[in-house]
Amino acid sequence: MAKQRKKLLIVDGYNVLRSGSRYRVAPEEDYTDDTFNAAREMLINDVVNYAGSDCKAVIVFDGAKNAFSNGEAEKVGGVRIVFSPAGQSADKVIEKLAHDARERQVETLVVTSDATIQDTTFGFGVDRMSADGFSREVDRCYEEARLDDTPKVAEKNTVASRIDPATLAKLKALRDRATGV
Repeated sequence: MAKQRKKLLIVDGYNVLRSGSRYRVAPEEDYTDDTFNAAREMLINDVVNYAGSDCKAVIVFDGAKNAFSNGEAEKVGGVRIVFSPAGQSADKVIEKLAHDARERQVETLVVTSDATIQDTTFGFGVDRMSADGFSREVDRCYEEARLDDTPKVAEKNTVASRIDPATLAKLKALRDRATGV
């Protein structure tokens, strides 16, 4: 039996936070700002839920200007979170991840609105999705899940409602006789 290929989702973290309608953070906001951190947490949770068990996922954030960033990955809910190493852009990390996946013939989706990354990673088993497209897709998935949780019937479904009336009348008569009513 052929081994099923695992899909890979690569998300350009800060690009999605700046360009995706679901997360849109003002460009001048500080990376330590509470609003920015809340948006980053929301993105991470969304990627965890979106990827589920269907694919591996990596979110790459740019750590190039952070002298303490070593590029080590951290796992959150099964999703790898990577801050690019000091001196290296997230773009280079994303390009390498996509290239390596292509070499291994892993079906890959790169989420970014960065035209350069889209141009360098697209093709040969690597697809792309814009940040806003990802935002809409996540919204659609949450809406589907919400609709799946809504009750499908307007009335309570009981045993009595599923028994034909003649049988129900006989059962009621037996009950009434046993209780002396």
